Amino acid sequence: MRMIATAALAAALVLMPGAPGLAKKKDKDAAEASAAKVPVADPYPSTYKGYPAAPAAIRGATIYDGEGGRIENGVIFLSGGKITAIGGPDTPIPADIAVYDGRGKWVRPGIIDVHSHLGDYPSPGVAANSDGNEATSAVTPQVWAEHSVWPQDPGFSRALVNGGVTALQILPGSANLFGGRSVVLKNVPARTVQGMKFPGAPQGLKMACGENPKRVYGSRNQIPSTRMGNMAVNRHTWMKAAEYQRKRAKGEAQARDPAYDTLADVLDGKIMVHNHCYRADEMAFVIDMSKEFGYKVAAFHHAVESYKIVDLLRENNICSAMWSDWYGFKMESYDGIKENIPLVHNAGACAIVHSDDANGIQRLNQEAAKALADGRRMGIQITDEVAWEWLSFNPAKALGVSDVTGSLKAGKNADVVLWNGDPLSVYTRPERVWIDGAMLYDANDPKRRPVSDFELGQPGEGDVK
Repeated sequence: MRMIATAALAAALVLMPGAPGLAKKKDKDAAEASAAKVPVADPYPSTYKGYPAAPAAIRGATIYDGEGGRIENGVIFLSGGKITAIGGPDTPIPADIAVYDGRGKWVRPGIIDVHSHLGDYPSPGVAANSDGNEATSAVTPQVWAEHSVWPQDPGFSRALVNGGVTALQILPGSANLFGGRSVVLKNVPARTVQGMKFPGAPQGLKMACGENPKRVYGSRNQIPSTRMGNMAVNRHTWMKAAEYQRKRAKGEAQARDPAYDTLADVLDGKIMVHNHCYRADEMAFVIDMSKEFGYKVAAFHHAVESYKIVDLLRENNICSAMWSDWYGFKMESYDGIKENIPLVHNAGACAIVHSDDANGIQRLNQEAAKALADGRRMGIQITDEVAWEWLSFNPAKALGVSDVTGSLKAGKNADVVLWNGDPLSVYTRPERVWIDGAMLYDANDPKRRPVSDFELGQPGEGDVK
């Protein structure tokens, strides 16, 4: 009886959870299942398809190519979604294409806003729509901004028709040190975010310095509550990420972690870092930290003290995304100056005009004009055509898409705006906007203006006759 019971017990032990034999098998299976694997490049891929585009030419306009070039009375051709040619007034025009009169008007590359929260802080701005900050931890690299973006946000069409914005980066908010992944969008109407995703554009990682993280978590008696706490959490997180990356690269067993998948991709150079940071001293610390752990900062955002460290920015090939004159609203933004943008540009560093605002995105051309004028008042002579780099080519470079957009060059995407006057004037508005050669807005045709489903249901909003 005892022998039978002992045998039965032994058999039962083999089948029980945690039994030595089963445990070894489970450990082996778990190790195989959790072996560090490189994640799918983009499990939520772009489904963007360009709208129908007819061959067209614009003639007689003043053309700025976005990289400092200027052509008076020029001609530009759009075909197959691309810019096919650009030239002077004697450039022949085929008889079988649409021709738009640009006399007295300006043609420039579409504006690219490198810092926007459209869609994840959409209009109407109510708590139910507030999806930009995952303020549950100072470290949330696992979240993706695109999973919050509401494509029906009326702000997208406002940015297109009032601001000539053809592409934009949507970022998580800045409550967290590691806010999550960003997404680059084409500013086109679509049912889903995936229908707006810019094909091939790298994702970004939103990081934040300074007051915001320490205020949010310090108010809860959590870390970080100081700037040294910010740096300590940053460094500890990157240390863990480096170990995760090492194991993943070698195929060693470890549980998949979406937060460290993001950070390992940053360390592998697949995701670009966009760092919310105001003060010069903190930007310098971040530059050193990026070298300590081997990642690259694409741009500092807001960066009101960039003028103090222009040499560091130039030497490390880091862009500064800045406002023209928005500063002084909290202590870390106190030491801003109106000449920040031209000073950064004049030093040979990469200057960008950005919005961070649903209204500001509609007048980025005017923000660039203010900065240009402030620079000239202090003796920095930058031409209008060169200053347009702040709005198109430089943001495209910071987003990793300058090979396909951001300037008017043959072979690039036909992201083009025809302005009804000089775009550096407050009296000027977009007359027509093309994205990938498709005319998505025509001021002379009320039917050619994107209106979201949300607007169509609101009395007095989005009325289209």
